[in-house]
Amino acid sequence: MKLSEPEHIAPQDAPARKAISPVICYPIETLQKPDLKAYRAAREGWTKIDEVVVPPREGQTFSVQAGHFFRIISIEGPQVGDLNLWNADNNNERFFSGKTRALHGTHLSVGDRMWSNLPFMRPMATITEDTLDWYGFDKFGGSVHDVIGTRCDPYTHHLLSGDNYHHCCHSNLTNALAHATKRSFKDCEPFVHDVLNVFMCTGFTRDTGQYFMKKTPVQPGDFLEFFAEINLLGALSACPGGDCGAEHSSDTAACYPLKVEIYKPRQAPKGWASPDVNGYTNSGN
Repeated sequence: MKLSEPEHIAPQDAPARKAISPVICYPIETLQKPDLKAYRAAREGWTKIDEVVVPPREGQTFSVQAGHFFRIISIEGPQVGDLNLWNADNNNERFFSGKTRALHGTHLSVGDRMWSNLPFMRPMATITEDTLDWYGFDKFGGSVHDVIGTRCDPYTHHLLSGDNYHHCCHSNLTNALAHATKRSFKDCEPFVHDVLNVFMCTGFTRDTGQYFMKKTPVQPGDFLEFFAEINLLGALSACPGGDCGAEHSSDTAACYPLKVEIYKPRQAPKGWASPDVNGYTNSGN
């Protein structure tokens, strides 16, 4: 909690302390940049090999082989989605939203990558097209496709309201993973992780620094496209908040389905190879 008025008097050099220039924590100039031209060229003559429709307020899984593409598409109305990714061959490797945020910023778009957790830490997927890239940042500091929110969950909902609500994205993703892997909800719950909030428009308030959401600008036909760097198992929840213009974890918000389409290129992008796990050698202490 931040007090409306500070309890301590600012020191005489407070303006000088505040004026110190920031330093980027993780400069990414040394990161190998994705060859977007090669990725996009690989789409020529591709074949759609599968699609999954995620019903409103529900979750579904999908699989994408390394070297294939997938799109998350708005099909009927403004709807946000919560995305989890796992290594299809080892679910212990999963999307690491915190480090992705540290490397690429609060919101993702073309050329940004979704990185996996430690000790694997490698690109899982690369964003190759974003029909909402025109949005940028609005006057409130809001933008789309964030990696700052976690996922709506029944535990926080109960904490704040005292209600038991089960269609939260956390539960949707857990149920979807349990169905796909034939494991119990209890066994799968620890594998569900912080998400990429696809199409969601969010930011931090300028006065209190609180996480906010606003109505998504997405419309039917908009999509976010990815290239799978490794074999992926994905789970997508069509958030019960719908366009998230008023609330989430709701049975009253207008909600719509989302569609995932998977595409197989005729050949892999020129020069591409699936990345190895992180090369750090732990020699111990």
